[in-house]
Amino acid sequence: MDLSGVPPLNPDALAVARGIARLFARNDIWCLPEMPLRGGRRADLMGIDAKGQVVIVEIKVSRADLLGDGKWPDYLDHCDRFFWGLPPALDRGPLENEDFRPDCCGVIVADGYDAEIVRPAPLQPLAAARRKVEVERLARAALRRQLVARDPECAGWLPGD
Repeated sequence: MDLSGVPPLNPDALAVARGIARLFARNDIWCLPEMPLRGGRRADLMGIDAKGQVVIVEIKVSRADLLGDGKWPDYLDHCDRFFWGLPPALDRGPLENEDFRPDCCGVIVADGYDAEIVRPAPLQPLAAARRKVEVERLARAALRRQLVARDPECAGWLPGD
């Protein structure tokens, strides 16, 4: 883990995250990687769109990782839209299975340079109070990371994300 408090992603996941972040930035969605959630989970990418809606992306770069992930439904309680983020070579077939709830999950295919939404994520609105909590947590984490990036010495006395 570096001084920002963000654990390093594997290189393939990092490339997917970069492509998705670029796609999101072009569409006025601003996100943070590795955002801790209540309950001990950590979203690979979590962001806010221009309407104040919370978006989470769970990145999977291998079939085994995708099929072995039983925790992803917990993320639905923290966002208005949920996407799977995958590299182009990964078979998307399993995401059509009812276990992966294609009715409420979008799919983004990405590499290190760009991304494409291949299945939009339907809006599953959070309760207003819940959205407020998630947006405030995301904002505080972003501000903390920015401060630590500018002044690494303060990392030791700041609370975590």
